Amino acid sequence: MRALVTGATGCVGANVVAALMERGYEVRAMHRPTSDLTALEGLGVERVVGDLLDPPSLVRAMEECDLVFHVAAVSDYWRTPPETIYRVNVEGTRNLVAAALAAEVQRLVYTSSIGALGVPPEGRLLDEEATFNLPPRRFPYGHSKHLAEGVVREAIAQGLDGVIVNPAAVIGPRDVHWIGGSLLREVQRGTGWFAPPGGGCWAAATDVGLGHVLAAERGRTGERYLLGGENLTHRETVEIVAEVVGGRRPLITLPHFLMGPLAVAAGIAGRSLHLPFSAEQVWLSARQIYCDSGKAVRELGYPQTTFRTAVEEAYTWYRERGLLK
Repeated sequence: MRALVTGATGCVGANVVAALMERGYEVRAMHRPTSDLTALEGLGVERVVGDLLDPPSLVRAMEECDLVFHVAAVSDYWRTPPETIYRVNVEGTRNLVAAALAAEVQRLVYTSSIGALGVPPEGRLLDEEATFNLPPRRFPYGHSKHLAEGVVREAIAQGLDGVIVNPAAVIGPRDVHWIGGSLLREVQRGTGWFAPPGGGCWAAATDVGLGHVLAAERGRTGERYLLGGENLTHRETVEIVAEVVGGRRPLITLPHFLMGPLAVAAGIAGRSLHLPFSAEQVWLSARQIYCDSGKAVRELGYPQTTFRTAVEEAYTWYRERGLLK
């Protein structure tokens, strides 16, 4: 079978490509003309130029494809204006599913995010039943993914065979855009002397890539599958990264009462300064956003690599290319 992967030059997309090729699929990787192709290094994949905002290019990219993995999106939301996030993530998805319906592909796997599931109540884990529960302005990226899931469900109602996957925070090889990998770089530079009070769920990039393929092979039409991994406090996360890459371990965990004012300050400073984080990230970092991947494990056979192993895989990949010391 031939599969098209949009967003193939990003961390998740490239790992989907690698997982597909390992399982014997023919793979076509879609990218924009200006994309850095480093993430596809060593894969020898067929490449096609396309853009989510150029519908004719999507139709051409899908020619003779049986499966479509729609991974392309704005994921570095802290570096991107909200209007661009919505245009690419929502309208781009609308263009993509229209092309998939026209091409009559056998199945579409849509890459959403745990961001589309909102923030869980204290003491609860996010799972597939959760829904976005924040004001849109609080987290435009998560809201855009929530809206895009609605676009996919509309297409499913029109006859598209579609499955949705919701990756947690992803770390691992092929992250040329420094999404999860920025954590390794910042800790190695010595900026990890403090940790926010919350926690999150980290998934290995290789697991997430394989999880997409398993969703295509075994997932039920219209279902969501949360692709998570290990739930850790932010302090535990930074400590593990520091042990692997070198760098300062956190000296303190910031108190909760500071996080609101810090988020406000980050929002104001971000209007004139280039910060490595956004107000949304500061606000979210005070929450415990932990996940339950049990459904994907049971129904798909989704693996659960430890966070430390995922960090080691990412670090090895960056070091081999001279991107980290």
